[in-house]
Amino acid sequence: MKIVMVASECNPLCKTGGLADVIYSLSRELVNNGHEVFVFLPYYKLLKNKGIKAEYQYYDYIEMSWRHQYVGVFNYEIDGIKFKLIDSEQYFGRDNLYGYNDDGERFAYFSIAVQKIIHRENMRPDIVHVHDWQPGMLPALMKGAPLDDWKTHFVLTIHNAAFKGYLDRYALGDLYNLSDDMYDSGAVRLEGMVSTLKAAIYFCDKVTTVSPTYREEMLTKDLSQGLSEVLEFRRDDFAGVVNGIDVKEFDPANDKKIIKNYSEKAYKTGKKACKNDLLNFFHLPNKDRPTFGLVSRLTWQKGISLILQNSQYMLDRGANIVILGSGESNLEVGFQSLRDAHPDQVGIYIGYSDDIAHKIYAGSDFFLMPSLFEPCGIGQLIAQRYGTLPIVRETGGLKDTVHPEVDGFTFYSFDPASMKGALDVAFGYYYENKDGLDKMIKNALKLDRSWGESMNRYLGIYKDAMRK
Repeated sequence: MKIVMVASECNPLCKTGGLADVIYSLSRELVNNGHEVFVFLPYYKLLKNKGIKAEYQYYDYIEMSWRHQYVGVFNYEIDGIKFKLIDSEQYFGRDNLYGYNDDGERFAYFSIAVQKIIHRENMRPDIVHVHDWQPGMLPALMKGAPLDDWKTHFVLTIHNAAFKGYLDRYALGDLYNLSDDMYDSGAVRLEGMVSTLKAAIYFCDKVTTVSPTYREEMLTKDLSQGLSEVLEFRRDDFAGVVNGIDVKEFDPANDKKIIKNYSEKAYKTGKKACKNDLLNFFHLPNKDRPTFGLVSRLTWQKGISLILQNSQYMLDRGANIVILGSGESNLEVGFQSLRDAHPDQVGIYIGYSDDIAHKIYAGSDFFLMPSLFEPCGIGQLIAQRYGTLPIVRETGGLKDTVHPEVDGFTFYSFDPASMKGALDVAFGYYYENKDGLDKMIKNALKLDRSWGESMNRYLGIYKDAMRK
């Protein structure tokens, strides 16, 4: 099967979140199982600064209404995945991947360029798999153009429905060269705007999201981010598939970023050494305290406020708290103030470091992830892989992957008291039920979080799309 992935980021080239991990890991698993996979990405300044030695292929031009835009095409390959990097100094020669006022125009350019390249190279993919809002208009563009006898079909994965790709209604013609009829018919209209994510939901043959529970949440009016009506229309073509993780990168038995390796069969010595290393890194005393780790963007969505509201209680019960992340300034300041008040129990690193993240996953006893909403979540899966028990709110993929008092701890209501209840249970296991804690750690270490099962689900979805 020939599969084209279209996304705004992909590990190890460029990453801001879990989307990049999914694109790479799923693509690699597909390649390893005999499929041909192309990944279209912008050729960001970041990639060039990293010294990515992509091979120049050719250049072309695209039309965006009155704009006549250069498109450079570069090839690159990793692990059998064939990358198509789209070069534009105007749109992608910037320090960051996103966050610009013209992001809508930037990714309109990207989508039109992908369409042009697929047709120019006569790629004839079986599946074009688009991810989130950035390439969301691509199925509409390609279905509006002659596909000859290609029999190409389209799949969308929604990684986070909070970002819907809103544009002014006149962007259809001004950016995409498309008729206003698409807006007037409602195919791309959402809350009085054009939504590229809604367009993808409407025009794709199959729609997926990253966990069964998140699928159910998005079919409800209150939790769908305004998409419940169009998703209900596509209910029979809408599936939830839990993400896997890269089990080679995150492998406590072979991880070179942790001080001592360990496995399910013999983990206690290794976990203890990793915990001591973690505490030493943050200059915390090596006392027998339960250590709670956090690796996260510090944003409202991740439930960071609940952690701050429960932090004094956790510290009073003898906990260490170690934090890696950055984000909203008030949350960063809150953790910094907590560390200043409790320097012997709190460690914080504002920013991101892969090395430190591995230390936290391996060296913590518990992993905090009390999200307001979480389509799938990667952090809890990695934590379980290292025998670190997640404490999560029962939402989205967190509910699907963490089972209370089996391989983690859960709570339901988004409030400090509900989270405190889950913390109480975790403290009880740590201080009073070591045998029960040991059993839970072993359960977590046994879990298969590889991409094999998820890839098979996607292959089934691809085949169903091709029957339409």
